[in-house]
Amino acid sequence: MRSGPPFEPTLHIRELPLRDRPRERLRHLGAQALSTPELLALLIGSGGPGQSALGVAHRVHAWAGGSLRRLAREPVAALEGVDGMGPARAGAVAAALELGRRSAEEHRDDGVPLRSPRDVRAAFAARLQDLAVEEFHVAILDAQHRLDRDITVSRGVLDASLVHPREVFREAIAERAAALILVHNHPSGDPTPSAEDRLVTEQLVAAGRLLGIPVHDHVIIGRGRYVSFAEAGLL
Repeated sequence: MRSGPPFEPTLHIRELPLRDRPRERLRHLGAQALSTPELLALLIGSGGPGQSALGVAHRVHAWAGGSLRRLAREPVAALEGVDGMGPARAGAVAAALELGRRSAEEHRDDGVPLRSPRDVRAAFAARLQDLAVEEFHVAILDAQHRLDRDITVSRGVLDASLVHPREVFREAIAERAAALILVHNHPSGDPTPSAEDRLVTEQLVAAGRLLGIPVHDHVIIGRGRYVSFAEAGLL
């Protein structure tokens, strides 16, 4: 696989040989043949005075440490500050990264069995592990432990006042849930449960017992790791 033409910060794409232009390479070789900076250059579209779109793309890639996951975690306002970007180009890159995240999420179909913490991680990690804020989800299971519905309860700093049993179990009762699994992420990448995580879990497990809708697990998603309350004996 070719790595693409060398980094030329002042050479505009239209000045490259036709065979080396990212759009032509995309058309003839497919997107998988392009380097990450080349793909970013297609999103950026054009350069500016003294710099090419490919040069700006290399700058963005280096700014993110060569990691698309790190780039996806950065706020749009920070990306706008990279030399040669601005609101329109930063918005295009952020939108493309979000589309990629949603594409990965579509691999998790409702109805998939969630019989172990590994199943839960496989179903939710692509969506949650790189978010810059916490999201708290409730996976509603049917009698065969299949995912019937995924409900986002809160977004932001996890707080017991926001993840109230009333909000969680209203949906569970309406959906006639057989059981629940709680899932949320830690933007730090470290899935170690906090005191607030433990308090929220205790409240929801107790409410589930009263309502006859058991909480089977609480899985915290980190970066490449997870912690299961059930596996850790914390339920």
